[in-house]
Amino acid sequence: MKGQQGVALLLVLWVLAVLSTLLAGLAGTVQLQQRQAGWQAAHVRALLAAEAGLSQAAISLQARDLKARWAANGQPHALTFDQAQVAVSVRSERGKLDLNAASQADVDRLLRACGAAPSVAEAIAQALQQQRDGSTPLRALEEFRELPGMSAALYRRVLPLVTVWSGQAQPDPSLAPPRLARALGLPTVRTPNPDAGQILTVTSEARLPGGVHAQVRVTLMMTLAKEGARPYRVLRWQE
Repeated sequence: MKGQQGVALLLVLWVLAVLSTLLAGLAGTVQLQQRQAGWQAAHVRALLAAEAGLSQAAISLQARDLKARWAANGQPHALTFDQAQVAVSVRSERGKLDLNAASQADVDRLLRACGAAPSVAEAIAQALQQQRDGSTPLRALEEFRELPGMSAALYRRVLPLVTVWSGQAQPDPSLAPPRLARALGLPTVRTPNPDAGQILTVTSEARLPGGVHAQVRVTLMMTLAKEGARPYRVLRWQE
């Protein structure tokens, strides 16, 4: 009889131990889900704030008073939306190197300035030139990533400095990023060209008090829209 009671007691203790383990695991899962839900909610807030910065930039670029327009030379603008600190900048595509119009030598120089070995830079620039000679210009920046020899790291470094939308053989020196200007030996021009063109890239990064942040980088074609319509068309969107 005592043996049966002992077995029963062990069985009860085993069941309690299993239940405790299950409850602890469930509690941990619930806490993890709550943290994930909290992070997702904060990320959405940060993303909305970043998009608000994009909208503010678009409004500025439509200002009739040229002095009120933001310069399209990458200068940062600090804004606040819903407790989020937002940094917004505008860069004209005319200030970048057009992969469809630039010389092979300039593409080579830029790749070397971004860390490519001379042989790699030469091979990529030559591959790009061969593609252009075949009457197949790049239609999207992502196609540049597919060229032989292009690594993911090199592509990330080059990407902010190149375009497929300006149609110019060389960047506008007054709108070019310093790194690009140095790589190509462009003259120093301190006053940005007020005519930044129709196509611009807006970078907007929002950061919440808790550290959660989000960024959007959007290439826009500014248009003369009807009242109530968006004054731009999105050509490229990155988050």
